[in-house]
Amino acid sequence: MAENEEGGAAAEGAEAAPPKNKLKLIIVAVGLLAVLGGGAATWFFFFRHGEAEHHAEAAPPPKPPAFVDVPDLMVNLAGSPGERVQYLRLKIVLELKEEKQIEAIKPTMPRVTDIFQTYVRELRPSDLNGSAGIFRLKEELTKRVNAAVAPIQVSAVLFKEVVVQ
Repeated sequence: MAENEEGGAAAEGAEAAPPKNKLKLIIVAVGLLAVLGGGAATWFFFFRHGEAEHHAEAAPPPKPPAFVDVPDLMVNLAGSPGERVQYLRLKIVLELKEEKQIEAIKPTMPRVTDIFQTYVRELRPSDLNGSAGIFRLKEELTKRVNAAVAPIQVSAVLFKEVVVQ
């Protein structure tokens, strides 16, 4: 019986030992993954960042945009009958991607002026209130000028002056 007790104690010790070994194995595996992950993150942030800057410096500098003046516009704004007539004066510049597009867009300038005049004459003074109104006007004019001068692409419509009187 003493042998059974010793054998039983040995069997219990053998059963108790593997969970400790499994626990140690899991702790070691987690620690190893943390060290590898930290090393990978360090490499990514320090060394890859330097490579990206190196590639960015090697790229040629971007070409400066070109600008074309649109003839000044002065229109009366739409209003209710009996209200004082208000006028809108605009000085507009078109931003193009390349200098060579300037010569291509000049023959279409009467069409651009006509499209701008037609659209702006339908505006009410309340349509131009605040920066949101000016932003909407800019977006709408950009969309219309791109339709008029296609296939040339106008990057932006820029305002030099916006006066509502």
